[in-house]
Amino acid sequence: MMQLLVNCGFSLVYFLGNVVSWRTLAILALVPGAFQLVGLPFIPESPRWLAGVGRVKEFKASLQQLRSKNADISQEVEEIQDSVDESKDDPKARVGDILQRKYAYALTVGLGLMLLQQLGGTSGVAYYGSSVIQKAGFSTTVGTIIISLVQVPIAAVGLFLMDICGRRLLLMVSAGGMSICSFLVALSFVLQGLNLLRGITPIMAIIGLTGYFTAFSIGMAGIPWIIMAEIFPMNVKALAGTLVTLVNWSSSWVMTYSFNFMMQWSPAATFFILATTCALTVVFTMKLVPETKGRTLEDIHKSMMRLD
Repeated sequence: MMQLLVNCGFSLVYFLGNVVSWRTLAILALVPGAFQLVGLPFIPESPRWLAGVGRVKEFKASLQQLRSKNADISQEVEEIQDSVDESKDDPKARVGDILQRKYAYALTVGLGLMLLQQLGGTSGVAYYGSSVIQKAGFSTTVGTIIISLVQVPIAAVGLFLMDICGRRLLLMVSAGGMSICSFLVALSFVLQGLNLLRGITPIMAIIGLTGYFTAFSIGMAGIPWIIMAEIFPMNVKALAGTLVTLVNWSSSWVMTYSFNFMMQWSPAATFFILATTCALTVVFTMKLVPETKGRTLEDIHKSMMRLD
């Protein structure tokens, strides 16, 4: 759902960017931020956190609110309480604790997915999409509208596929699709540089870019965040989540900063590099990422500890 709404935002910005200046667009971006600020006080506290600090009554009320008032939460309450009771024996987590060997597997999966998500070029391609389209020789207005129209329905499809296909399969399909589409864009720039198929290369590029965003939306966009939230035990979840998020946005900054320079150096080589990175993501997912569909958090944590 988060990725679906992010795609709605991107699509809206892409549309508005064709009719208003970037300054006006920046001012309009204040509006959803203001709505979010107003809505934050109404978000219920995390049930696991409430249970961890001994606020049992509020813990049950929060869980009931999240599951709906008629849902039977008794079994889930017991599982969460058991997990919290077990973690009470552990000392309070410090920054260095997340580097312990028993968390190595979870940390490798979490950090690996976040790094590969960003090094696959998503931030750079998204932020410089119109420039890429222009370099490819296609109309930026038409190109951004095409990409905008595709992103929202594809994200909705990914939402339904999540619990049908599972996280792991969707990740591999998503990364594989991004790799193929990046290769197609790279090939279009190679042909353009050789003055071959000049009438076809812009179409190849826009098909590749649209496919790239499509593949990203169904898996690599949101699933790494879901897996990150599922694989870390409660006693280190806050620290691990902070570290993984820091790595994600730091690598996003690196990709965003360097992407324009890479495109000036060689558009074809840039997308060949992205294609290779996305292909490595498929291998990483196949070898290391566990399937978490249909499993409780407690079961996931225990299995990852056994695999360590």
